[in-house]
Formats: sequence, C-alpha cells, structure tokens
Amino acid sequence: MELDSSDLGAALGKRATLVQFSTAFCAPCRATRRTLEEVAAMVEGVAHIEIDAEARLDLVRRLNILRTPTSFVLDQAGRVVRRASGQPRKADVIAALGEAIVS
Repeated sequence: MELDSSDLGAALGKRATLVQFSTAFCAPCRATRRTLEEVAAMVEGVAHIEIDAEARLDLVRRLNILRTPTSFVLDQAGRVVRRASGQPRKADVIAALGEAIVS
C-alpha cells in the first residue's frame, strides 16, 4: 500500500515519513505525537505528519484504522513499511524507521 501527499495533506519526508492518526481526546495520541516528533527530529529527511482521524474518515476507512493512535512508517516513496496501533515505544519506531530508510 502507498500513500502520497494528497492522501496525507502534507509532503512526504525525503527519506521516510511517520504518519499518526489521532483524535482530539486521546491521551495516548499526545504521547505518541511526542515520540514520533522526537524520532523525526533525530533523523534528517524524516517527516512526521499527524492526521485528525475524525476529519479524514475516508482515509481511516480505506486504511482500516480501528483505534487511535495508529501509526504508519512510510519509505521515501510512500510505501507502508510498518503499521502499529496504540502508543509506540521509541526503540520500535527507530527500528521501523531503519527498515524504511534501508528498503
């Protein structure tokens, strides 16, 4: 599966993109945002895009997102390398990012 800037409403990162689907009252979403922002800041060319799931129900349905937060790691072409629901651990995000940049 591939996502592009028209799907995400923002430009893909030059090397990889961390995409997060959130909702307004989701406490784990705030923690996930911090984790993904930190990881994106650590690696040049990596973008973090947060999407309001309630505002993008079309995309939520297309991607079969059942809960928030749900995060995707995309390679530079927008291909989904990894997907996870719930609050991710920083080490897991870094490992998935390594996969996306290598592929």
